[in-house]
Amino acid sequence: MRESLFGALESADALRGAVVLDLYAGSGALGLEALSRGAASADLVERAPKAAAIVQRNSDKVARSVGPQATVRVHKASADAFLRTARGPYDLVFLDPPYDLGDDELAATLALLGPLLADGAHVIIERAHRSPEPALPEGLVATRTKRYGDTVLWWARAESSDA
Repeated sequence: MRESLFGALESADALRGAVVLDLYAGSGALGLEALSRGAASADLVERAPKAAAIVQRNSDKVARSVGPQATVRVHKASADAFLRTARGPYDLVFLDPPYDLGDDELAATLALLGPLLADGAHVIIERAHRSPEPALPEGLVATRTKRYGDTVLWWARAESSDA
């Protein structure tokens, strides 16, 4: 799944120089992969203390390998708390919330995210295949859906504010 996702992002030229946000980062794999493929910076947000410690270790390793041309920051916070104080704009956002996160909670997180997106930003939402399509806020438009076994990726794009 990850190779397919990043192949599509590279094909869309969505990685080179991108400002990336990885919400519910887990191990940080998606945000760190984006950095290793040319993103300029990544904010990795993880609330769970054990997972945040893993994200920090992984980000330290990746930061050493990509060098000073890329910046990575780990935020030990809930997604919503981070979004309330974040500045953006973000070009590429990954959301891989826990599968038990409610649809209304996800919609609230996406609403907080909307104002932090650059025009044309890509937003990738990972959910269980049995989950309904995420409710997107105004300014985000669904562009594709791809199922991988028990997982579905929903892609959205931020509309230009002058559209």
